[in-house]
Amino acid sequence: MAERKSGGGMWDRIRIGLCVLSCLLLAPPGCLAFLPNFWSRVLTLSWDSYTHQYMTEQALLNITLDTLRRLPARRHGDAGDEAELGRGFWRAVREVVQSNAAMDFLSTTRSDPVYHFDSECIEGAIEMLRESWSQTLLSARAREYQGARVSLGRLLHSLQDFYSHSNWVEMGQTSVYLHLLHPGEPSLPMASEDMPTCTDCDSITCWNNILPELTQKEHPLLTTGYFGTDPAKPPGKCSHGGVLDSSRAQRARGGINKDSTSPLFSPHHYLHGDAARLASAATAAVLQDLRDAVGAAEFLRLFSVRQQPALVFVMDTTGSMFEEITAARLRAHSIIQARADAPKRPGTYLLVPFHDPDVGPAYETEDPERFIQYLEDLMPLGGGDEPEMCLTAIQLALTRSPPLSDIFVFTDASPKDAYLYSAVEALTREKQSKVSFLLTEDPGHIRRVRGVRKRREVLSPDRFSLYSSLSSVSGGLTIFTTNSDIYSVSSIVQDNIVASKVTLLHVESDSVSVSSHSFRVDSAVRTVTLHLTGTLTHCVLSSPSGDHQSLLDQSGPLAELKHFKGLYRITLLPPIEPGQWDLSASAEGPVTLNVIGDSNMDFLYYFAVEANDTHPGLARVEGSPVAGVQTFLVLSVMGLSSNEDASFSHVTLLGANGESLLRVPLNSSSSPSSGEELVGWMESVPREPFCVRLSGKDGRGNKLERVSTEMIQPTHVQIQVLAAPHLVLGRNTTVSFDVWNHGPARHFILTADDDHGFLTQRGPHRLSVGERGTVRGEVELKTPEDTESGGAVTLTLTVRALDSYDANYAVAHLTIIPQTRDMTPPSCSPMRVEAACPPLCSQASWTVSLMVADRGRSGLAALQLSQGQGVLTLLRRQEGRRGQGSAEGKGTPEEPRLLQDQPPFNVSAWAGGAPLRVRYTASCCAPLAELIAWDGAGNMRRCHLSSSQQRETLESNSSSMAQKTAVTPPTLLWGLMGALLIMLALV
Repeated sequence: MAERKSGGGMWDRIRIGLCVLSCLLLAPPGCLAFLPNFWSRVLTLSWDSYTHQYMTEQALLNITLDTLRRLPARRHGDAGDEAELGRGFWRAVREVVQSNAAMDFLSTTRSDPVYHFDSECIEGAIEMLRESWSQTLLSARAREYQGARVSLGRLLHSLQDFYSHSNWVEMGQTSVYLHLLHPGEPSLPMASEDMPTCTDCDSITCWNNILPELTQKEHPLLTTGYFGTDPAKPPGKCSHGGVLDSSRAQRARGGINKDSTSPLFSPHHYLHGDAARLASAATAAVLQDLRDAVGAAEFLRLFSVRQQPALVFVMDTTGSMFEEITAARLRAHSIIQARADAPKRPGTYLLVPFHDPDVGPAYETEDPERFIQYLEDLMPLGGGDEPEMCLTAIQLALTRSPPLSDIFVFTDASPKDAYLYSAVEALTREKQSKVSFLLTEDPGHIRRVRGVRKRREVLSPDRFSLYSSLSSVSGGLTIFTTNSDIYSVSSIVQDNIVASKVTLLHVESDSVSVSSHSFRVDSAVRTVTLHLTGTLTHCVLSSPSGDHQSLLDQSGPLAELKHFKGLYRITLLPPIEPGQWDLSASAEGPVTLNVIGDSNMDFLYYFAVEANDTHPGLARVEGSPVAGVQTFLVLSVMGLSSNEDASFSHVTLLGANGESLLRVPLNSSSSPSSGEELVGWMESVPREPFCVRLSGKDGRGNKLERVSTEMIQPTHVQIQVLAAPHLVLGRNTTVSFDVWNHGPARHFILTADDDHGFLTQRGPHRLSVGERGTVRGEVELKTPEDTESGGAVTLTLTVRALDSYDANYAVAHLTIIPQTRDMTPPSCSPMRVEAACPPLCSQASWTVSLMVADRGRSGLAALQLSQGQGVLTLLRRQEGRRGQGSAEGKGTPEEPRLLQDQPPFNVSAWAGGAPLRVRYTASCCAPLAELIAWDGAGNMRRCHLSSSQQRETLESNSSSMAQKTAVTPPTLLWGLMGALLIMLALV
């Protein structure tokens, strides 16, 4: 197909932005927050505005780098720059950012004032914030990382909105409002329902329109602006303001929002920078609290920081699979040995065995030796009859493995559970994971009973077609091999499970004629390996300088070829010449070619459409994009160090055979994070399936290319989950969704599936949707009472037209929570202070004893000395008498001693959650300390300690990141205890 050209220059986008701006003036009412993402600045012409995206990305990046610097035993590369954080990290950041931005785009949240601190719904918004915090901790501790990142994004959106939508900044506050997430901190009263809060403002910039009695220093009152008509604004109340707010013309006219630097959208635009700085500081504080609550190591796992790629095996364990199991075990040994000296953090090892009818359990670990033991324990027993429960096992592997994983399936049987194909395909697309099949069965099936060959059965040659289709759409391989070659063929596992793997080319062809394919190698690529499946009759490799090598019949200086049944493995020999390489080949039957390299530079992308109603910005397209409509392609480039100069000019959409379908010019955004963010505009998305190739140049003018191998299938139907509610133990939960039909009136089949079997009815369900119409539907899940809280259920919805290939999907991660939640944080009570600090501090020490207890139902879970140069000793409550481990005596060996920067100590395992007495001792030269206590529900309390009677106010958030924001916390009153002072700052 001839290549089409799409897009235009940045000035074209500005003109579109002006057109959108005119549409915004006529938009229906809703809630406007800080601008959602980078493109909002184009649409609103406020180039220097802070956005939710920018504040969230920067805080995540800064706290992550700070966490790496704090590691007690730094390994090589731990303290490097953001270019080495890895593709998984940037994808995790994108999940948080998109969950944040989705609050402005989803119909269920964009107009709800509770999610945006609008319309004086302050109490409800605070309750929602604390629920989101509990859910984030619950999911993170259960290692349900995707659910944790989604709930974290929602939390950060509302938290950031508080500083833009309330009068906190107008009060003259220069610190974050700690009470929002920590009920033990002092709170401010709120303006009553019948109290006027603003005066009229008749200009687009509103100066001093908040009534002075709300901002007085002695008794300030909190308020937030009303937006639109739901709820209606009482007379005299403040409006949100701006051209999108229909309440701005009602008395009191004007508004108080600080969302942007544009007076057209933000009447208090002159305070935008102050509000954004506080919102950024609050964001950083939440991430620090999260790091303290789960520990540094778990925090880095949550965001996939520099971790090794997951090694995921899905293993058929029927009696015919002895050779395959042995090959997988030997290959795992080889991979683990190669990783032994690698500086990266451990990755996930996951094994999912299956046969018929049993699947699982999923064996998951970060210990490579334990993974080997799991493989050693596999026993190939029984079976011998087609088919097996392969897709169920793949579904389990997809839900348990991290995004961007490569999953390798060893089997010799076709799938018995073909009905799951749509759900499994949806999961591979949603997680951008690749599935490859190593098949050791030929079309003539040999039936085995207890390992004895009985007779040859002639089975359908198409019985593996679902495997081939799944590997094709995910960018993996399907290899038909033999038992004798299975170990050699499994070398594809070792080639693909490397942290810096990038794809240079991926094509599939059904042709038997001669074909030629090109791929480009740049100076950043260290090694290059080609995997080619099928049966070749001719194969010639050409270098950029014009040298040729016939790979099937001669060795040469360009490459080394190894041929096994079903696989050709070609390795370019060093030194690898940069430039364009060509491979000319002919084959008997279909061929798949995958070219991979070793390089840090790679990219991520997503599709988006302009949201031009109440929240101007780019809204991410859920599922597959719609064919024939205007769509944006947003890319994030990673792996470029700060001293590398590279530019990227365009993206090419490639068909399955490698042909060019559409060339999309790119314009750089103004967002400085994630290396570089690029935007391409497509006037019409092609109908054909395609993958994405990014093209650019390095600082020396040499061409750069990277390919994302998953095949995108444009469609004319969409499905979107309206909200992902919690699953409550023992209750039924309804999940609502919308189906949009972008074609003529027709019938669809909807299928629902979940990985826990909680759905009350899976379908399929028949839907009739009119021309360009929408239908709302719902599914119901029942969560058993004996389910463990903190886990997550992956719900997959797929919709498929009856009269065409149009299909799409939606995936929701639903967190399981208890029926009633403990929202009460632990407490710290002073017992005794012992100190006599002389003027010369080095000559004495000070000691304080505290009782730490949980006032809720969860019990104490963990303690940490987050600040302080002394020693924190934990004492059981009954050991308080002199000579028996009391504060006066010396600690016994059973008494844990905590030091600064150590991870949180699990006190629930040590003391069963009971109240604890703790003793802190330090030199008088180190007069400050901070103790953090958590309960089993994730509620946290900070206890600040001091030896000084006269001292300045402590910062409640004293890490280096908060200091960089130059934000100081509110002043707290100190009480006297004898001659010495203890401050308990209860956060």
